[in-house]
Amino acid sequence: MTPEHIAPAIAGKPLSRLAKALYGFAGGVSLLLGVIGIFLPGLPTTPFVLLAAVCFAKASPRVHQWMLQHRLLGPMLSNWQEHHSLTRRTKSVAIISMTLMMSVSIWSFSGRLWLQVFLLALGAIGAAMVLRIPTRADNAAPPRN
Repeated sequence: MTPEHIAPAIAGKPLSRLAKALYGFAGGVSLLLGVIGIFLPGLPTTPFVLLAAVCFAKASPRVHQWMLQHRLLGPMLSNWQEHHSLTRRTKSVAIISMTLMMSVSIWSFSGRLWLQVFLLALGAIGAAMVLRIPTRADNAAPPRN
């Protein structure tokens, strides 16, 4: 598969070396944040992995192809390309687990109000990111354009 076939919406004229480097850097940071989000409560994984895929589709087709073939990242990216949405179950699990883990984190920093407020703000941003992603029924067909 070519990058144009995989991500036709972002395929276009060739990029300069600087633009490729910037996209590569942004993709690397996004992928790192996505992987950290697997383990760190309140940091969503899916939006960062999706952003990394878009960046690497522009900067490095080889890395983008690796992401598509990866056993953990590949199904997430393929599902997104097919449906451009998350199931209600996926969003519910994400929001519930983020809420639980953020609650434990906030509780563990009792007595440090500024840190608790900061964690609450990060959790709210993460939840807002997940909630902004379109929702589909668990077994629904992809939306028609």
